[in-house]
Amino acid sequence: MQLSQSKILIMDDDVDVLSAAKLLLKRHVKQADIEKNPERLPFLITNGAYDLVLLDMNFTRDVSSGREGFQWLDRILDIAPETTVIMITAYGDVEMAVRAMKAGAADFVLKPWENDKLLSTIENALQSRKDTSGNGEEKKTEKKASDTSIIGSSAAMQQVLDTVERVAPTDANILVLGENGTGKSQLARHIHQLSKRADKPFVTVDLGALSESLFESELFGHVKGAFTDAKDDRPGRFEEAQGGTIFLDEIGNLPLPLQAKMLTVIQERRITRVGSNKPIPVDVRLICATNQNVDKMVAERQFRQDLLYRINTIELELPPLRERPQDIAPLAEHYLKQFRKKYSRPVSSLSAALVKKMEQYNWPGNIRELQHAIERAVILSQSNALQPEDLFLKNTGPEPAAATGFDLEEMEKNMIVKALKRYNGNITDTARELGLSRAALYRRMEKYGL
Repeated sequence: MQLSQSKILIMDDDVDVLSAAKLLLKRHVKQADIEKNPERLPFLITNGAYDLVLLDMNFTRDVSSGREGFQWLDRILDIAPETTVIMITAYGDVEMAVRAMKAGAADFVLKPWENDKLLSTIENALQSRKDTSGNGEEKKTEKKASDTSIIGSSAAMQQVLDTVERVAPTDANILVLGENGTGKSQLARHIHQLSKRADKPFVTVDLGALSESLFESELFGHVKGAFTDAKDDRPGRFEEAQGGTIFLDEIGNLPLPLQAKMLTVIQERRITRVGSNKPIPVDVRLICATNQNVDKMVAERQFRQDLLYRINTIELELPPLRERPQDIAPLAEHYLKQFRKKYSRPVSSLSAALVKKMEQYNWPGNIRELQHAIERAVILSQSNALQPEDLFLKNTGPEPAAATGFDLEEMEKNMIVKALKRYNGNITDTARELGLSRAALYRRMEKYGL
């Protein structure tokens, strides 16, 4: 890839470094974005399609060990493995450089850098990315299409999907209802992909995780000097979604005072950044979701009725998995293929006994619980077909979804430790045994302190 056509993100908690990097790079690249807060990395990587990230190795919580930088490196490569990452630090040495390269970084530079050296490092890293990516764009497109597909042949799901097909091409506001784990965010993305805005941004906001103090700044942006940490102008999520779709998840958790502000934005189709009095028009498609009974909340005066009228022009309710048992096997097969490939495991099918038991189970965690249960079973099973005992513990049910993530990490760590012992620490043989690339194995060894 040519330097002039690249999109680059610079992530550092030092505003002077950010300013210097942007001043240099904006003359040489297609797009250079800066961000001080590393917590925004998952959102930016998911929605920004960056070719390269310049990532600080040390942030406020940990100014010298590089631990935070390695954690964020691993997060970036998990979200978008094709992204090239160059680590930057003022505390660098040969050992840390080697660790960064082993963990998956393309290169390593020290602050303060020489401009020519930095540009050369970036150009070489982008060229290496081109040489190893092959038909990466085609694969990315295929992944995008598969990520937004909805599996469901049951009558309940077909009714939902029929409605989606009719309303997706319009700009009607949509409210998606359903229990936790039923796939509300996936449905929202599916609607976006079927809309006329599919080539524009799809921006997700988890309102349940947004504090009142950050609400306006995150959603509507702010101008330089609006508050203590506002060092630069910054657009909010509505501006980032300009021309596309904004998905407001967990809107039922929005406090009443903030509901009034949200209503104003939806009605007027314009936002005002914090610290400014200049309104900015926004053109977005609005999709909201909640697992709460909003009609009951309106009756109890916990949710504004006028806001509900605005967001539910079309209302879609996703059925829980227990009400669509005929979809369980196709969903399980989908996740089986996905995790079999991810972990390079031999299992290739579901036994008839397992399918029967899955269809009889209540699945309180819905699709998310099924996904975690299949992932765990694929990792542990050594046979060609998953059996009931692979998925169900003590004839009850799969492990709770909330606990599965922790158990999966423990199992992954134990598998790596056993493989390393088996091959006397040989990284190449261990990676081959686990079905990982050397870089992926190094990232996991760094993650687990091995």
